[in-house]
Amino acid sequence: MKKIFSLLLAGTMMLGMAACSEDSSSGDDTYTVGICQIQPHVALDAATQGFQDALKKELGDKVTFKVQDAGGDQSACTTIINSFVSENVDLILANATPVLQTAYNATQTIPILGTSVTEYGVALDIKDFSGTVGGNVSGTSDLAPLDQQAELFTELLPDKNTIGLIYCSAEANSKYQVEKVKGYLEAKGKTCKVYTFTDSNDMSGVCTTAVSECEAIYVPTDNTVATYMSILDQVARPAKVPVITGEEGMCAGGGIATLSISYYDLGYATGLMAAKILKGEAKISEMPIEYAPEFTKKYNKAICDELGITVPEGYTAIENSAE
Repeated sequence: MKKIFSLLLAGTMMLGMAACSEDSSSGDDTYTVGICQIQPHVALDAATQGFQDALKKELGDKVTFKVQDAGGDQSACTTIINSFVSENVDLILANATPVLQTAYNATQTIPILGTSVTEYGVALDIKDFSGTVGGNVSGTSDLAPLDQQAELFTELLPDKNTIGLIYCSAEANSKYQVEKVKGYLEAKGKTCKVYTFTDSNDMSGVCTTAVSECEAIYVPTDNTVATYMSILDQVARPAKVPVITGEEGMCAGGGIATLSISYYDLGYATGLMAAKILKGEAKISEMPIEYAPEFTKKYNKAICDELGITVPEGYTAIENSAE
């Protein structure tokens, strides 16, 4: 009888140890997250940092990041995304529209979260977009109210009637923003001229033409313009042509004002989404696109002073602006 009892006790202990082992291992999952950023500039850098900070806070040392920058080169972007797919990373962060488009075409199984993407329906060619992509894609949008962006011209530059709108033709979301802002400006009686360039090589010539033909300039949250904002600034400011931009980093580099979001906060929100997906707390196919919770009117004090532009109440000066 003692022998039977001992065997039963031993069996119970082994089962208990196995259960403990199972419980502890379930908390030991590790994750590899591939991050591809289309190119380096202040807004995208901030979004990447916010994303990493959120995931580190949620998962600690259980998450490893593979961070790659495509340097504005689409072929490099494709190579980076394909490497993430071949390595079968647990999740991909697509920072900017061209990266999202590349990842969307590269895998239907690995979860993809976009950030710094303006309009997912436009980017992914989804008709009648409902706010949820479905499948293996979700993310956050940096879309600011474009009617309020257009309103900045009325508030700051009421006497400027010919507005040039500049963007890179390779960026679908830039075209979307420009078309919307153009409509709002024309409804206010402004004359709009649209100027496109294909890459940074012809940006200088296009900006020079726009500045010579227009009284003020608008640039959306265009990644190429953001990276090479100094090109536009070097042409526009000496000509006393003010530039209103789609986001704060661009404004700091040569604009007079913007209606902007915090790209760090946007990236952070994306990181919280990623944590829920990796921990199995949410299905990416059911996660709607999230938007920035607040927008702030900001201005570049140095350039406004230089151009003699009076800024009304309600605007916040940007720190570390170009002078």
